This record gives sequence, structure tokens and C-alpha cells, in this order.
Amino acid sequence: MQTLLRNCFFIQPSADRDGLRGQDILIEGNLIASVARGIPAGPGARVIDCSRHVVVPGFVNTHHHFFQTLTRNLPAVQNAKLFDWLVYLYEIWKNIDEEAISVSSLLAMGELLKTGCTCSTDHLYLYPRGAGDFVSRQFEAAQKVGMRFSPSRGSMSLSRKDGGLPPDTVVQDPDTILADSERVIKRFHDPDPMSMRKIVLAPCSPFTVTEDLMRESARLARRHGVRLHTHLAETADENQFCLEKYGVRPVALMERCEFIGPEVFYAHGIFFNDEELGVLRRSGAQVAHCPSSNMRLASGICRVREMLDRGIPVSLAVDGSASNDSSDFLGELRHALLLQRVARGSGALTAREVLRMATEAGASVLGFERIGRIEPGFAADIAIFDVDRLEYAGSLSDPFAALIFAGYNHGTDYTICNGKVVVDHGKLTGVDEAELTRDANRIAASLLAAAVDVPPAR
Repeated sequence: MQTLLRNCFFIQPSADRDGLRGQDILIEGNLIASVARGIPAGPGARVIDCSRHVVVPGFVNTHHHFFQTLTRNLPAVQNAKLFDWLVYLYEIWKNIDEEAISVSSLLAMGELLKTGCTCSTDHLYLYPRGAGDFVSRQFEAAQKVGMRFSPSRGSMSLSRKDGGLPPDTVVQDPDTILADSERVIKRFHDPDPMSMRKIVLAPCSPFTVTEDLMRESARLARRHGVRLHTHLAETADENQFCLEKYGVRPVALMERCEFIGPEVFYAHGIFFNDEELGVLRRSGAQVAHCPSSNMRLASGICRVREMLDRGIPVSLAVDGSASNDSSDFLGELRHALLLQRVARGSGALTAREVLRMATEAGASVLGFERIGRIEPGFAADIAIFDVDRLEYAGSLSDPFAALIFAGYNHGTDYTICNGKVVVDHGKLTGVDEAELTRDANRIAASLLAAAVDVPPAR
């Protein structure tokens, strides 16, 4: 199979290369075969006219909670801080089942694909008793929409009776967690640099799992060569919790639990101090930055500029759809750039630095060595945006930066993942969008109707 992107108005091959004008991109199978002018189309090739399009590498999302697409914009927690927000929503989420996981995964991945993201993780840490095989349902959804997928087998072992936040019915004992973690690695993890599926192990947070589970999860991941992930230093409340319960701040706790190193990436990382940034730099640990969620919950501003200056790898993520209310990945690039400037000045972060975070840095975090660039031999994961539109008029002296600075309609015209067109003229090719919308609204309504123990929001 061949796909030829003909006469591209502008190609941004990567963050560290100059843009290209008027060139073609030839895709053969799942690979980029050539980038040049005047490439002839082979017999039966699909030819897409890109003369009005900015073409960029597909984005990589390094932190999400797909199931939360079903509980967006709930009035009771629109103005809540993280811990109050979680306590309220756990009483709704505890009724999630396999159908909810399937539909929410399709919905989240669909939104990501339609906004230029071709590879994503998902931090699924919620396993209600008897709910079924959630990870299998997620991989089925990824295959259906055509997304490259590296989900986290998350976990929670501390319920309210143990001093945690979640109800008893959504936590699991450590033996169950570790056994199922090993099962999903053996069943799904493909270490190939361009595989369509990998596994990450991800105890939820320092306030939802024990030290022992954190440590044993890290050892299990290293035995099998998979990545590690958790929430860390997201709020001041979390830092205080760690000091009170463990006697140390979150990074020192991670060191104690062997949960640190180049194979580890932390979500948020807002409240790292200078000493902890030094520890992260020396260990090689990485950070998934979630600007929209951090603004939505008023958690704070991640020190991205300082991290990058110290050589700490930082990727980009939308976070859960109940703390972002969207899975708009191009919008996340814009928020990342603007939020750093609020805190650290007009030159705090550039458009191309944000692109690197959204592509190559994310690919490195998740262990995909041949995605994140538009070059021969790399996977054909490509986002294609039509800029011959009202919202981009007057901004095309720098066509790539226009996507971040000027646009407000963040949908792609085409998205290609692993050589397959998965968004075609703005529509998903793998699912019926109207049917998916109806299913998601139906399940969201049923979850709310079943939530009889929801506490009053504060």
C-alpha cells in the first residue's frame, strides 16, 4: 500500500529541522519512504492533495484517564480542588464496567486522533470488583480506531479504611495487582520500536498504594523491560500527605521505593523543589506535563523551563477528561506554551520546544524509538492540518507556529497512524461518530443515576 501526500504547503519534520515547502511525503506500508519534490505515485496509491496543509509528526500523549470522558463537566466539582474532586467522583466511577471502558476509550482516542495525537498511554487505575478485563477492552478499542497504544496497568491498594481516598470496592490487594500486571505484560507488550502496543506499570499515587506495592511494581517492570509511571508532586496536599505518612517528600519516597530512573515518568511534577530537580536529572526520570488539567484544578504551574534547562526530559499530556474536560492535543500544545509564559516571561517556551515535548520526548517516554519525526524509516504517524481557513488568515509567515499561536479549531483534516488514514476529512474512519456519541451520553447518564452515595461537594 502507498499513500502520497502531494505538494505539502508546509512540513515541520521535527523540532530541530527547518520546515519544508512544496514537498511530497511517500508512505509505503507503515513507513515513511521518502520526503522530496515530485515523487511519482505508484499504481493504486492514494494521493492526498496537501497544498493547503501544515504537516507535522503525530503527537504523543503521555498521561490520560480515558474512563473520565464519561464524567466531564459535572456541576458539583467544577470548582473543586483535587482531593475533594476525587472523593466525589470515586462514588460515580465505582460503577464503571467493561462497556463503559470500551466506549470511553473509543471516545478519548477518537478525540486525540482528531486533534493530531497518534500515540497515547492511558493510566487506568480503577478496577471495581468483578468488572472484567479492562485492558483487553482498551486494546480492542485502540485497534478499532487505529491508534498506537501503550496503556498503564494502574493500581490502587489503599482504600478509605487504610487512610486512602477511594472506596473499598475499587481497590485491589497487592497479590491480585501484581499477578494481573504480569499477565497483561505477557499478553500484550510488544517491545518492537514501532509496535502498536506496549504496557506500562503504574501504581496510581503515593496516597493510593503502599510502599511495598510501589517497590514490587518497579521490580516487576524492570524484570520485563517495561516503563513505570505514577502521579507525583501534583498538589501541595500530596507533599504534605507524604511528609505526614512517610516522613519524606514524594521524590525521596520514590527513591526509597526504587521507583526512579530513566524508565520512570511522573505525571504533573508541579511541586518539585530545586534539590528534587537535581535528583530527577541525575536519575534520568522524566515528567509528563499536563497544563490544562493543572489550570482546571488550580494545582499550580509545572517548572517546565527549569526542567528543560537542567536536562530533565519533559513530555506533554492532556490528563484525565474529567480534569481537562477535553482530549484536545493541539490545544494542549498551546496551553503548555502560554502557561509557562504566565509564570516565567514571554520567551519561557517556544513553539518548537513544545513540538519536541509533544513528539520525540513523548515517544522516548513510552519507548517508541521510530516515531515522532517525518523522516524516511520512521513510522508513518502524521497529523495534517488545513490552514487555508479563516482562523489562520494573516498568520502563515510561520506556518507551523500558526497551529499553536493562531488557530482555535484544533481538528485535523487527516490523521495517519502506522500508515493508515484514521481521520479522513475530519472524520474518524474506524467508528461511527454519531453512534459513539449516543453510547457515551447513555452510559454517562446511567453512571450518574447509579451514584447514590455521592458526598456533597465542597
